[in-house]
Amino acid sequence: MIQKFIHLGEGFNDLYELLELAKSNQSRIHMLLRLDSVYDSIERSSIVVILQPASPGKMMPLYLCLEGIPQPEKKPSERYRLFDQVASDLNKPIHALQVKSAKEFKELELYYQYLIGVLRMNRYIPPLQ
Repeated sequence: MIQKFIHLGEGFNDLYELLELAKSNQSRIHMLLRLDSVYDSIERSSIVVILQPASPGKMMPLYLCLEGIPQPEKKPSERYRLFDQVASDLNKPIHALQVKSAKEFKELELYYQYLIGVLRMNRYIPPLQ
């Protein structure tokens, strides 16, 4: 199975799209995820909606709003509150991981490969088949 990140952006419109994807694909949700990172003493969170592959497809999409939200424990934000509300409405927990920042990588594609490895190692997503 192929896992692929789909970057939506960091703004409110991107977040609304991510939340709508979660709500309209409730039966396909594999996991809701928060990725915390620190870069130059700035603590940010990315939010991810991981869906099961479409039938008969073999691609697991990971929809991502990258490092656009302050870490909720440090600074509450409306964007994270909306994500938390959707998780509550869907009765799905939000899993959290501490990861490197995307800014530590020269290319975004290398960052995505790093994240895929971290998620596989933690058994959040299935191994490559």
